[in-house]
Order: sequence, then structure tokens, then C-alpha cells
Amino acid sequence: MMTAYGSNGQPVPLSPATPLAMLGPDIVWLDINQPTRDEEAYAERLTHIDVPTRADLRDIEPSSRLYADEHAIYLTASIICRADSAAPVLTDVAFVLTPSCLVTVRYDDPKSFKLFAAALCKLPGGATTARLTLARLMETIADRSAEILEQAEARGDALLVRIFGENGHEPGHRKPKELENLLVEISAHHRLISKTRGSLATLFRVMTFLQAVEVVKQDREVRDLIKSTARDMQSLSEHANFLSGNITFLLDASLGLINVEQNAIIKIFSIASVVFLPPTLVASIYGMNFKYMPELEWARGYPSSLVLMAISAIIPFLFFRWKGWL
Repeated sequence: MMTAYGSNGQPVPLSPATPLAMLGPDIVWLDINQPTRDEEAYAERLTHIDVPTRADLRDIEPSSRLYADEHAIYLTASIICRADSAAPVLTDVAFVLTPSCLVTVRYDDPKSFKLFAAALCKLPGGATTARLTLARLMETIADRSAEILEQAEARGDALLVRIFGENGHEPGHRKPKELENLLVEISAHHRLISKTRGSLATLFRVMTFLQAVEVVKQDREVRDLIKSTARDMQSLSEHANFLSGNITFLLDASLGLINVEQNAIIKIFSIASVVFLPPTLVASIYGMNFKYMPELEWARGYPSSLVLMAISAIIPFLFFRWKGWL
């Protein structure tokens, strides 16, 4: 699917059957989403550049992800996608900056692109150049990353409350599997933050590369906007590192509480075995089959042995209560 956006921000759906002559000269952004081979060929005829393919986007070499030739500047960044779902992923997006048009090639649907497309027509003065369109798009991606980190921070606070309760008081009536379920949620929380960190790292490399490009240096508005966005991305990356450290604490706290609860269960069994050990000893003694035992002919021997077994069980129990082990 291909969509062209003019300087006024109005979208124009395109297809390989659309005559090139019908397109206006003020196209500043061509967004290509999951293109077919015919759509790639059409975009190449329209922009006079080599449109990156899916295989090109998967290349991890920096020299293949950030470079320029005599026709355009080619940038590839990994952007977080499906951040609101249980399985966020990173999708590679190509940004090709030509003198007249910004071309983006992607194979997923990051929310930041929808937000930018909706806000493009509301930008003060519109997006008059491809360079400004790219700078504004990067700013929107940074804003979306900040929103994701804000939601992740709130989610981390909610997990902390579920682990320790309000004001540090452990919640009562904890279900047996609740802490185990929390571990699964913490792993999903970690995945979201790690994906965001990875995205910000590639985006910051793109912004650093752009600041060294001559056409960007010559445009003061674009240069200042890119520099400001790069600083925002750097601060967001530091904040993501802080949230990642909090995840370690959440994980250690959950595992510690699981160990405490397991130890409490083992302690109950240990105390129970100690409490019932003296009665068992008494019963074992009187269960011997020796012929000459003075209590065997005693009329009150049976109730007396029961009382002795009860006392021998109560004394250890009271001792454990006194020590605070129960």
C-alpha cells in the first residue's frame, strides 16, 4: 500500500495503475507499507531512487543502514511496534530523503506513523520540504517512545504495589499462584522496555548521522529540530535504562517473596514433625512387645499414655510460640 502526502498533509492513495502525470508536484512524503514488487517498481519510477527491499532492511551493518549517494540519503531505524499488546516487536523502517520527497518503507504499522499522518495537516505552516517532514516524523516517533516509557513506568509501579501492597504493607489473602503470575508480567514488562531501548539506540544513531549531513546543516529550522529531538532521544534512552534497573528489583523482590512463602510452608511441616515426634516416641515405647513391662497391667495405663502424648505435643508447640517461630 502506498500513500502520498502533499505539503498540506492531505493523503492520496496510490497504486501501480495511477498515472504519474496525475500526481501533484508538491508531494513531500511517500509512505510505502508492505509493498509488492509492482509497487516498489512504481515508487522507483516516481522518485527515481532504489527503493529498499525487506532484505535491505534486515542488514545490520551500520554502513548499510546509514549512507548517502548522489541522489538521496538512506536511513534505516528499528521502531517499536504493537507496544500496547502483549508481544511488542521491533520493525525496521527505511527513510529515504531525496531533495523533493521523503520516502518511508516499512513492513509493519507503528502507531507513530498513524499519529504523524493525522497531525501532518495540522502542523503550523505545513510540511513544506522533505527535510522538515523527516524532522517532524522523527519528533513524533520520539514523542511516541516517551509515551510508551510513561506507560511502562506506571505499569512498573502497579507491579510494585501488587508485590508489596500499598504503603509497603503486604496484601492479604494472596493467591498461591499470584507471585508466579507476576513473574510472567515482569518478563513482558522487561520485553517492552528492552524493545524501546533498542529502538531509541537505532534512532539516536540516525539523528547523529543526520546532524552531519550537509543539506541538514544548511537548513537552520531542520537542524535545530533534529538536534532537539536527538537530545530528547538520549534522555529517553537514559530513562529506559533507569526503568530497566527497576525491573531487576521487581524480579528479585518477586523471587524473594516466593522463597519466603516456600520457606514458611517448609517451616510448618518441620514444626509439625517436631511437635508429633514426642507422642510418636511415647506410642512407640508402649507399642513394644516385651513380656515384662510394668505398665502393661496398669488399669489406667491407656488414658495415662494418651495424656502423656498430648502433653509431649503441647510443650514443643508452646515453646515454638514463645520463640515466635509460629
